Amino acid sequence: MSVISAPASVGSLGVTNPELAVSFRRAQWRMLLAAMFCYLFFYTGRQTFGFAIPGIQAEFGVSKATLGWASAALLWCYAIGQAINGNLGDKFGGRRVMSAGAILSFIMNWATSLSTGIVSLSVFWGINGYFQSMGWAPGSRLLSNWWGRHERGMVYGLYTFAAGLASVLSFVTSLVVVGYFQLDWRWIFRLPVVLLLVGGIAFYLIARERPEDMGFESPHDDAVDDAAKEAGSVIDSESSFSRYKAVLSNWRLLVAGLAIGFQNAARYGLLVWVPVHFLGSNWSKAGAASAIDPRWISIALPVGMAVGAFSNGWVSDKIFGSRRYAAIVLYMVLAAITSLYMYTIPTTEVYLGMGVLFLCGFFVYGPQSSFWALCPDLVGHKRAGTATGVMNFCAYLFAGLGEPIIGHFMDTRHDTSLVFIVVATCAAMSAGVAAFIRR
Repeated sequence: MSVISAPASVGSLGVTNPELAVSFRRAQWRMLLAAMFCYLFFYTGRQTFGFAIPGIQAEFGVSKATLGWASAALLWCYAIGQAINGNLGDKFGGRRVMSAGAILSFIMNWATSLSTGIVSLSVFWGINGYFQSMGWAPGSRLLSNWWGRHERGMVYGLYTFAAGLASVLSFVTSLVVVGYFQLDWRWIFRLPVVLLLVGGIAFYLIARERPEDMGFESPHDDAVDDAAKEAGSVIDSESSFSRYKAVLSNWRLLVAGLAIGFQNAARYGLLVWVPVHFLGSNWSKAGAASAIDPRWISIALPVGMAVGAFSNGWVSDKIFGSRRYAAIVLYMVLAAITSLYMYTIPTTEVYLGMGVLFLCGFFVYGPQSSFWALCPDLVGHKRAGTATGVMNFCAYLFAGLGEPIIGHFMDTRHDTSLVFIVVATCAAMSAGVAAFIRR
């Protein structure tokens, strides 16, 4: 098929007639929406664990610290998988890798639901973490193929917005399973992930790897991508070792990896333990005087995360001129403040708790869109999958460390609100490190 150029106004390298410009623009948005649709369901395969904790604890008779290690098994396998699968996305294409991850994660969630003890549960949940890691970085690589640098903040903001909505969906479907259907914890790993299977199949059928596959020219026009284009076939055919070497030699990317590590520890501290906090006896008593079931207060967290992710991408592009670090630092400082405030809110203040929890999610998760936009910004779009995988490895390495620590605090202090102290500390450390990313 002949290659056609789209105009500069849509981020391409060439200028042609308006009809081709419209066609290219529609294709760009179709790829973005396909990736968003698929990732909208990914978290139904890994962020439901917090809602299963009370049931697992009752059936298997284990401590919260032990369940924290089970959660860490997924997060660390996810981290290892990110370091591997980001590169595989660069090598084999994001479309195939992301779709395979969705289908395999569906299978492993069902395996987890058949666990007979904490050991088998941890093993299956850990394997599921690896398959879950086949989604984000390969999907990011596909998007980086279709969109140029000056629109990446918006694109990654929307992609991360879909991930935030995925958290909402995972929370809602879990609450429906345990609250309305009155099913046991095993069904949390069976019903919501049906959506993930649908999303993975749909993505494979709709998405295409590169603009060139549909007859369009690459849209990349920034300095990093120009250099990559001049290298031409050298970049296209470089070995996995060369890609890793190029990514790991970029010190700013490594600093960003440390910053997102602290940010993700804060994020997963909220995602895993906030459901436990709001399912506790104190909040259950508070709910008697409120029109809102305390279990549903927890939905404010992922809703805030979804909105925050989209807003941060816009802020980094429009207010800070694509200076991603500035948007990251701003949000993480505000995340530390709101998390400390959330710690002080008594269980009698149901509506205030819901509002502040929304802000916690908004500021803690928001910087993710800027972190992911940094990957192609710093190393070029042809290494974006590898860079995203390396950065996400750091993110989930730290997240896994936080889970058993928080569980231990809850076991020894018998105070689930301590999660907000840990979150505030991690957010402050992320802000401090992110200040050094300056580009």
